[in-house]
Amino acid sequence: MVVIVTGVSGAGKTTVGRALARSLGWRFLDADDLHPHSNVEKMAAGIPLTDADRWPWLARVRAQLETAVEKGEDVVLASSALKQSYRAALEVAPDQTRWVYLHAPHEVLARRLSQRQGHFMPPSLLESQLATLEVPEEALSVDVTPPPDEVVKHLREGLGL
Repeated sequence: MVVIVTGVSGAGKTTVGRALARSLGWRFLDADDLHPHSNVEKMAAGIPLTDADRWPWLARVRAQLETAVEKGEDVVLASSALKQSYRAALEVAPDQTRWVYLHAPHEVLARRLSQRQGHFMPPSLLESQLATLEVPEEALSVDVTPPPDEVVKHLREGLGL
């Protein structure tokens, strides 16, 4: 099975995704780790990515998911997957894929981003992510204002895992 944890920057995709994978004993993948250097540099400079920037990255993420599915490996992926077209590109096994959409009030996201250290994504790009976001209708939607352990518990219940 593949669980894809989506949302804008600051929603806690990595924190929640990693905790969910750990609680299930599954592999965790972070799509941020698969960005080409040029994308990281662009975001670090405060420049939003374009679709042209994202498609090669999404292909790399998809390849990782295809390999996991071929091996029969259960995986949790953290990926912004802001648009429906991006989510469609990542859905390698629709019958084995579950979607999660993490969200929080704007002020919570902005505060988290302003406190985050060591990440290439600056707080200034939150607005561009929110403008790009197409809220996924097919996903389990979860408010991430509570602590991560509570969010993971809610996810496991909502996903039946």
